[in-house]
Amino acid sequence: MKALIWNKDGTTELIEKEYPQIKDSKDAIVKVTLSSICTSDLHIIKGYVPRAISGTVLGHEFVGEVVEVGKDVKNLQIGDRVAANCETFCGECFFCQKGFVNNCEKGGWELGCTIDGCQAEFVRVPYADNGLTKLPNNITYENALFTGDILSSGYWGAELCEITPEDTIAIIGSGPVGLCAMASAKIFNPKNIIAIDIDNSRLTLAKNKNLANYTLNPNETNIEKAILELTNGRGADKVIEAAGSNQTFEMAWKIARPNAIVAIVAMYEQNQTLPLPLMYGKNLIFKTGGVDANKCKKIIELISEGKLNTDFLITHKFNINNIKEAYNFFESKQDNCLKIAIEYN
Repeated sequence: MKALIWNKDGTTELIEKEYPQIKDSKDAIVKVTLSSICTSDLHIIKGYVPRAISGTVLGHEFVGEVVEVGKDVKNLQIGDRVAANCETFCGECFFCQKGFVNNCEKGGWELGCTIDGCQAEFVRVPYADNGLTKLPNNITYENALFTGDILSSGYWGAELCEITPEDTIAIIGSGPVGLCAMASAKIFNPKNIIAIDIDNSRLTLAKNKNLANYTLNPNETNIEKAILELTNGRGADKVIEAAGSNQTFEMAWKIARPNAIVAIVAMYEQNQTLPLPLMYGKNLIFKTGGVDANKCKKIIELISEGKLNTDFLITHKFNINNIKEAYNFFESKQDNCLKIAIEYN
């Protein structure tokens, strides 16, 4: 089968690889129908994820059809259409029992990082009953593609904020995760959503898709001043940081009102520092870390009910044979690219 692997020197190769095999009785093998490229994949290639293993098949965001199941898989059958979770988790350990699946003692973020991922024609999924969510008939593969990664990240960020109907939410970054955070925040009915980005085309998209009430570009306006003007001088009640730069990290705490929640869902390439003396008295609550993608079933229900739709994020499609070109296209954001769907023969 065709598969894209990465090497420690920062290169990638599209190779012919043996089909994956069931290794554990709780595994399933999935025929990949669509996968996508994530910024996290770029982080692995560039060496920003130290635990990633060279030679591993990349990718953790995909949908497909179950073609084989281990003898202890109880909730899945051959032929089931499924969306995959970006994390593998046992469902039984201390952390899983509390919903912290990112910290599973036996799993975590493994696909495309420490075990072969989904940018291949077939993929082995550990703990398949937990890591795969069946799709109802009214959901297409395109509808569900982002369920287990960026949509889970956006939904997780919205949940971290404990949104109420009185809240004004500022979301920094209008890329795929930021847009998913906006769509998810709307589920909780906040008073206002403010989208912040330096790319006006993405801000226009957020506005046109009715994901934001206001849009702000830091290159065109003083963000701190604008946020104060939109919030009666208080600052944002909740902030979701989905951009991941030094500047946006600083912006997140500066635009938050005293006693606000700041949810950091971005992945950074450099260490960030909390300037506690400058922040003293704001009494902020920071919630950070890797996504706990434990709400895939709920997300699928919301998609099925027409309350969530991320189809518009698929701006381009490439065949697996051209996946290296797709990576270059995605990284350079050509043609206002948001997300790429990789198709398989």
